[in-house]
Amino acid sequence: MRAAPTPDSAAAPSGSGTAWRANPAFTENAPAGRARRPLSICMVWQADYPWDVRAEKIAAALTEAGHRVTLVARNRLARPEVEQLPEATVRRLPRWRWAPQWLDDVTTFPAFLNPRWLRHILQVARHTRADVILCRDLPLAVPSLLVARRLGIPVVLDMAENYPAMLRLRRSTGRRRVWDDIVRNPAAAQRIERWVLPRLDGVLVVVEESRQRVIAMGVRPARVVLVSNTPPLARVDLRPAAPLGEDTLRVVYLGRVEAQRGIGTLLEAAALLRAEGFPLALTIYGGGVDLELFRQRAGALALAPPTVVFRGQVSNATALSEIAQAHVGIIPHWRGEHCNTTVPNKLFDYMAAGLAVVTSDAAPLKRIVEACGCGLVYQDRDAADLAHALRRLRDATVRREAAMRGRAAVQTTYHWERDVERLLDVVGSVVAG
Repeated sequence: MRAAPTPDSAAAPSGSGTAWRANPAFTENAPAGRARRPLSICMVWQADYPWDVRAEKIAAALTEAGHRVTLVARNRLARPEVEQLPEATVRRLPRWRWAPQWLDDVTTFPAFLNPRWLRHILQVARHTRADVILCRDLPLAVPSLLVARRLGIPVVLDMAENYPAMLRLRRSTGRRRVWDDIVRNPAAAQRIERWVLPRLDGVLVVVEESRQRVIAMGVRPARVVLVSNTPPLARVDLRPAAPLGEDTLRVVYLGRVEAQRGIGTLLEAAALLRAEGFPLALTIYGGGVDLELFRQRAGALALAPPTVVFRGQVSNATALSEIAQAHVGIIPHWRGEHCNTTVPNKLFDYMAAGLAVVTSDAAPLKRIVEACGCGLVYQDRDAADLAHALRRLRDATVRREAAMRGRAAVQTTYHWERDVERLLDVVGSVVAG
């Protein structure tokens, strides 16, 4: 498989900017490595579907390119076992109708060697005559790999995050259940990752820091391809920024509400600003295991609406529409092994929406924001430093220039159409190889 360029070096593709569009992948003029015929692709997703933004984007891109995508998913919500969606045919795990729901849920947990997942992936791949298996993240990489080897087809892992590091970070917050030592054991995940990686035909990563980590673990560079969490060009908001003369600084956070995502630091910074009379309106979009905890924390800090508003879980379309009315997008994630090897969708969502960005100094976030000049970086978990960054962005000229540079960076570099080109190339390459 030939090496794919990184977003910082590849030439921007031409096109209309329609979301997820790509040239047909089965023409005689397809680039080297691009499939010259429609492929049957078996995608493996560990949770219920819909919905996951990255799974949908990848499935839609492959379908738009002329391939046939079947998405294997869990089925805790008792949806139809087979459902045709625009981006893929979803084939969910059959439920044990004779068993209590708790038993069905336990036995469909995406553990590394779950026999129900192994059997279902094999059945779907055989039924669809899959040319390649594309597995999302580590938990189901082992059964995907075993099925692919049994059928003599390649397997690609979509490594959206550093899974062992995520488990270690989760433990550091104190959230630990009795069975986590078995099903969410960081040491076991590390060993499985080291076993799986050399046996894969391709690995998709979301940021250059993750690519370097995988290469350092012994995977050939040509097998590690960057397909990031970027938005389509159609999402770049070219409308004028939120009113510059407005006194109140409107700030948004978009994502899961969890301790390791720095929500505590964000609330502490808001309290510091409120105490000095700074006009702040912070809206937090998203649910999560710590949502009620942080609602209580906001109350203890006397952060009432409109200073802080928790919207809870809303649709992605609603959140993306509403954040465009803000001035600043926040990414307060804790710096560490996990966040230093991934990049969240929200960074590029903020940039595309025309918001100035304020982020912690996690390595990829710091690198991208400083290189683009699209916002400010503060020291991780330092509420006073975060408050200082927000004070600077009260200057309408400063935040307008940052917003303009962020939009420009999405238009020239950080957009999904560019990532789709690499996605199609790696899928075609592993099948051809």
